[in-house]
Amino acid sequence: MSEIQPSSWPDGLMNTVAKSTRTVCEHFREESTMSRTCKGIPGARSVHHLAYTVPNLDQAVDFFVNVLGAELLYRIGPVEDQTGDWMTRYLNVHPRASTHIAMLRFGPVSNLELFEYTSPDQRRELPRNSDWGGHHLAIGVDDVDAAVDYLRSVPGVKVLGEPQTITEGPIAGDRWVYFLTPWGMQMEVLHTPRGMPYEKDTDARLFESSEPWA
Repeated sequence: MSEIQPSSWPDGLMNTVAKSTRTVCEHFREESTMSRTCKGIPGARSVHHLAYTVPNLDQAVDFFVNVLGAELLYRIGPVEDQTGDWMTRYLNVHPRASTHIAMLRFGPVSNLELFEYTSPDQRRELPRNSDWGGHHLAIGVDDVDAAVDYLRSVPGVKVLGEPQTITEGPIAGDRWVYFLTPWGMQMEVLHTPRGMPYEKDTDARLFESSEPWA
């Protein structure tokens, strides 16, 4: 089991971490050309869902339900407009694009929406983390090493190296590792202990579920 030492972190990372206690509003006031006010969306209650486009909806639903423990809520589709431009105006895709959709309950507070599109101008390469639009979906677990053992037993899953433990900075103690789904989507399992150093600088806390969902 390896550890990330501060000396091995990129030069700019610790400077970025040092700024992490600034509020989002402070960031926009100092660096954005957008409105200098920061009040949030009126009536906002939660992040309702995250959404990802996948190559094969059946495969993705099966993986999230039977491997990761999500619950399928519903499926709809096709969503399309064969003659007009509704898809472009409302979804910012090619007017002849068509999609099928599945909504999953993913853990105690997260909803996950999956899309499978066909489109005349579809790009099929998945973004890397370094690309614009790069992303990953992270799952908090009790034991990262046990999660890795489980994931390595699943055909098609690729775990990227060994679990890493952060030893310095506001999230010291965070243990994590990335993995790829069978279709190449980037995901992560991690464990964040209580009493992390960042908690000394803010009353806000990362959300942590009190009970495992699987």
